[in-house]
Amino acid sequence: MEFENKKMRLGDLLVLRGVINEKQLAAALELQKKQHKHLGDCLIQLGAATDDDIANALEVQLGIPRIHLRGVKIEPEVIGLVSGSVLRKHNVLPVGYAPGQSNTLLLAMSDPLDMVAQDDISIITNCLIEPQIATVGEINAVLDKYFGTDEAMSAAEQYTRERETQMQQLAAAAQEEASELDNAPIVQLVRSIIEQAVRQRASDIHFDALEKQVRVRYRVDGVLSEKMLYDISLLPAIVTRVKILSGMDISEKRKPQDGRMTVSVDRSEYDIRVSVLPSSYGEKIVMRLASSTALTRSKGDLGMQDWELERFDHILANPNGIILVTGPTGSGKSTTLYTALSELNTESVNIITVEDPVEANIAGVNQVQVNPKADLTFATALRAILRQDPDIIMIGEIRDYETASIAVQASITGHLVVSTLHTNSSAATITRLLDMGLESYLLADSVVGVIAQRLVRKLCKSCKKPRPATETEKKLMGVPLDREITVYDPVGCPLCGETGFYGRIGVYEIMEMTPELRQLITDKASTEEIRSLALSQGMHTLRMSASSYVQQGVTTVEEMLKVSFEE
Repeated sequence: MEFENKKMRLGDLLVLRGVINEKQLAAALELQKKQHKHLGDCLIQLGAATDDDIANALEVQLGIPRIHLRGVKIEPEVIGLVSGSVLRKHNVLPVGYAPGQSNTLLLAMSDPLDMVAQDDISIITNCLIEPQIATVGEINAVLDKYFGTDEAMSAAEQYTRERETQMQQLAAAAQEEASELDNAPIVQLVRSIIEQAVRQRASDIHFDALEKQVRVRYRVDGVLSEKMLYDISLLPAIVTRVKILSGMDISEKRKPQDGRMTVSVDRSEYDIRVSVLPSSYGEKIVMRLASSTALTRSKGDLGMQDWELERFDHILANPNGIILVTGPTGSGKSTTLYTALSELNTESVNIITVEDPVEANIAGVNQVQVNPKADLTFATALRAILRQDPDIIMIGEIRDYETASIAVQASITGHLVVSTLHTNSSAATITRLLDMGLESYLLADSVVGVIAQRLVRKLCKSCKKPRPATETEKKLMGVPLDREITVYDPVGCPLCGETGFYGRIGVYEIMEMTPELRQLITDKASTEEIRSLALSQGMHTLRMSASSYVQQGVTTVEEMLKVSFEE
């Protein structure tokens, strides 16, 4: 079979492995004719396959081993053989010498048939080359680790040098400003900061204007950490570049501004929302990164336990009513909503969303962006949508009585409405809507389920350290004191960037409506009464869900307390 595979073409092999279908292959071959690219690149561009799929198929097709580079450590004498710029140009990475052969270099390549790259590296290192297959993203992430800071620093130094000579040449400040805009080093610097953030899985990039320095911080798994410091003289040029990219007014420096841009990193599209705020030492920039693919996951990736998935499916199966997802900013509500929509998105239903802003584009869903300047608010958009014969309506957020009341009317007249609210628990959501002024009998009739959610950081599998739980921890987790429980502490290793954590997982509290709960809501019961009835009917609180993750060794007691502090 192996021998046959080597003769088989990549496209046929991917079809055989069930990665793509014939239709997708035909579309990719058509695109290949127009763009003269590799078939793999065309399949990735069309979203039919991932980098990983292509790399695994190439391994079978060419018989060249696949190498996984996450957390790989390369000896200084190996990484020092070739300059970073040459490695980036060819997208290759020397990882070590072949066992027992000091003159054969193992070279990780995204395109193992690139003979020009192999010859170049062979001439520079004076070694024979043995190719291994890796993905573009993996190679770039390792190159960032070893060369990223040097490249960013040299771009910053080059800019500072160029700026000094410009200052001498141009006395007029206006001309200096104009020439600054096209400065290539700044373009590279901003690009490099964004690319490194994507590869380090950051959700936000912060540029802080301090007294003498510009501080760059990344938020990874919900925690901010400092990555770089530059001289404050770089700030105006960085701000100008970011404003140009995100369509803001570069002459306005006294007012806050918002914008958005799209960048492509390692063949994936990222949508970035940018906010600029004047502060005492200059303008502070925050960039919110969202990958269009990251928001639409499969249900299994959300992190729901089996019984939670069962309830989630049951709630989604309702033909009409309101489903609410609640939690603070950054708790993954949008991801849950988008996942639910992707699940419900078939050609037989008309799904319309009203969002502020549209966070990710889903094929086959009609998405409307709120625009207060054009008097397109949540309420006015919803009224228009109800005349568009929708089956399912998603409202980005219920912020006021008007939006809430239209949502209730829509759900009672036979539509399924999904939306978000900023509340702490699922029971508190009901009382919040009553406080907004909704009639209790209408609310009881329309809500079919409320999902409160938070995100906890997952422990890195390769370095977490077990220990027995203390009595206090057992009490916090709600387990009997005489039971032996093992909990894990974070340590830190190259795989997780020395943080001890890698990725996040959702923790859920799902309250499904029952006739008894509806009666309580109609009687305007308190949050506490609603909560205790829901618990008696089998609802798991956030603390219970997080506690089960602690016992499974997925997360820590500290992370559990962060998400369920009020319990």
